[in-house]
Amino acid sequence: MNSLEERMAFSERLRQALSNASYSPRSPTELAREFNHRFQGQSVTVHAARKWLHGESIPTQDKLRALASWLDVPADWLRFGNEVGKGKGQAAQLSSVDLRLLNSLQELDENERHLAREILRLIIRLNKKK
Repeated sequence: MNSLEERMAFSERLRQALSNASYSPRSPTELAREFNHRFQGQSVTVHAARKWLHGESIPTQDKLRALASWLDVPADWLRFGNEVGKGKGQAAQLSSVDLRLLNSLQELDENERHLAREILRLIIRLNKKK
């Protein structure tokens, strides 16, 4: 059984991922419809999608993986909000937008990745001077 805190944290990440993917984070009807177009197993009801959005339940592993694939986020982040780094003594989590950006960065060729890293380093240096 998942605790209320776990379910609410999951629903928050799901709404964030939906929003970042340009879907409504408040529409269980849209969530169910779009999910069912992509999922090969038994379809989900609007009621089930509403429970995911409101922190009343967490989908099964197969549905969670399908959600993550559709929304282009890591399944472990969607389910658990796993830490991907540490910053200034506290756990720092990357948003789903940041994770998608990192995934896209990996798809670039080596020269493009090098250029992207140099641009980021420049931005970081400029930010530190403020």
